[in-house]
Amino acid sequence: MAPLGFSSQIRLDTTARMHSNGVRAPLYSELVGVSMGISAKVSARISTQLKRYQGVLSAIQKKDISEADTVTVINDILADACGYDKYHEVTSQYAIRGTFVDLAVRVDDTIRYLIEVKAIGIELKDIHVKQAIDYAANEGIEWVVLTNGAMWRVYKVHFGQPIEKILVCEVDLISSSPKSGEILECFGNLSREGFSKSTMADLLHQKQVTNKFTVAALLVSDDMLDDLRKEIRRLGSGIKVDIDYLRSLLVNDIIKRDLIDGEEAKAAAQNVKRLQRAASRKKSSAREVEEQPVVAPVEDGSGSLPRAIVTP
Repeated sequence: MAPLGFSSQIRLDTTARMHSNGVRAPLYSELVGVSMGISAKVSARISTQLKRYQGVLSAIQKKDISEADTVTVINDILADACGYDKYHEVTSQYAIRGTFVDLAVRVDDTIRYLIEVKAIGIELKDIHVKQAIDYAANEGIEWVVLTNGAMWRVYKVHFGQPIEKILVCEVDLISSSPKSGEILECFGNLSREGFSKSTMADLLHQKQVTNKFTVAALLVSDDMLDDLRKEIRRLGSGIKVDIDYLRSLLVNDIIKRDLIDGEEAKAAAQNVKRLQRAASRKKSSAREVEEQPVVAPVEDGSGSLPRAIVTP
């Protein structure tokens, strides 16, 4: 699935937030549902094993272990929590064009995703994943994971000029509940049982459509503003409001500025327009099908071959 009009990175809103009153805002996955295709048994395995590894990760974080030792722990998590055979399905130092990526997950001779690992004491930055993204693009691999053990980021590679990446999931494995929808969604989709091109594409599409930038773009779209104007007219006994006034009000006084300006906001606005056009085409096609006459065969009274009549 190749999204159109996206910047070099779209950061989808996938992490928990705290309201000003100290109450935790609902997680994305708690509101829109977990997108994955795993059984309750696999889900239980993931949460049980990740709970065990939370203690391991906290301990090695205090010791500030090396990158090589962090890779070993990641390998064990892939085996115990995600269900991979770490001896046959997880390759260390995977060679690509004369250089190496820390880990590659391969099932049935197909690379599912690459993993770039940093030492657990290193804060993750976009520059850390750039090389792995380039390698993945050269090999036609769509998914890349960046992790230091504590933080996990899942990226979709967009094959274009230039190569682009979309941050789909970002979770803190140490501080999050291993039973939370956020964790199960991320690791469920990465697991041996849950990973597939279709489930990952569904996850990406779901978060593209529901992330904060897309919702902001929808709020200032013509269709939404027209509905808002109609509702104001209904409540105000016929008061007419100009669409441009409503758009200015939302942009300047209601919606946070960073959700309207910037590369991420522009990309989301382009994506909304693309989705609206696709929805309009789909609606038009459905209407054309409904309007086509229904041709039903009936028998005439003479016992000859059925003839067709058009029913309204």
